[in-house]
Amino acid sequence: MEVTKAVIPAAGFGTRFLPVTKAQPKEMMPVLDKPTIQYVVEEAVVAGIDDILIITGRGKQAIERHFDKSYELEEELEADGKLDRLDRVQDIADLADIHYVRQKEREGLGDAVQYARKHVGDEPFALLLGDTIIENETPCTESLVAAAEEHDSSVLSLERVPWEDVPSYGVADTEEVDPNANSFPVNDFVEKPPRDEAPSNLAITGRYVLKPEIFELLEATEKGVGGELQLTDAIRKLDTVRGVELDGDRYDIGNIPSWLEANVEMALKHDDGDINAAVEAFLEGRDE
Repeated sequence: MEVTKAVIPAAGFGTRFLPVTKAQPKEMMPVLDKPTIQYVVEEAVVAGIDDILIITGRGKQAIERHFDKSYELEEELEADGKLDRLDRVQDIADLADIHYVRQKEREGLGDAVQYARKHVGDEPFALLLGDTIIENETPCTESLVAAAEEHDSSVLSLERVPWEDVPSYGVADTEEVDPNANSFPVNDFVEKPPRDEAPSNLAITGRYVLKPEIFELLEATEKGVGGELQLTDAIRKLDTVRGVELDGDRYDIGNIPSWLEANVEMALKHDDGDINAAVEAFLEGRDE
């Protein structure tokens, strides 16, 4: 089993960020000097994946423009001698082979994944949500790919969330997790359970590696919570599923507090010392 393709769903409305997302895709919300979806694409590339399908929707053309070449901009940067900025702009267009398909109706994550069937074919694939940034020492997708290839199994990233937040997630039913294991079997999943019915607080966090039989299972799955086709309902039908517990920081850029936190935390770790110093000085001034 070798994972060489990635799918990034990016068709949602981004209603929690209105009105800014009325005209701008939430996946294009900037975190420091890059849009959110660029971090997601870069995570896939670091995992050795350079064939990427982005599932878009109406009003998402800015995503395609971002990863395309911009001849006029490149010529102007070169003429002005801004070669470092020129390199960064050119690198975006050269990140990977990026393809696009449009989700006609927004009927849930499971529905979006179905649009990848022709592109993926009979191969396993990584699935990365386009509005979620995960920062850790070993990129999340790289860890999932390693576990999937080792065990010939679908694998999901899981994170322990506060119990009061459990009803907002799909959560895993697992045996006792060995803290020294790189991955572990998952018995079942429950989509957005009430807190008192949740089997655990291990939540699905927007990163998956799925075997191709997921497409047939999605086709046989009825719409669930919210009248949408839930990917979790199809994953439950897979013969084997493993989990990898997230070790790092996850930012849901679909909501304002998490987006603000991402900008501050990632600025403090940025390789530009001027940015670090400016944010640190601002925070110190707020504490006084």
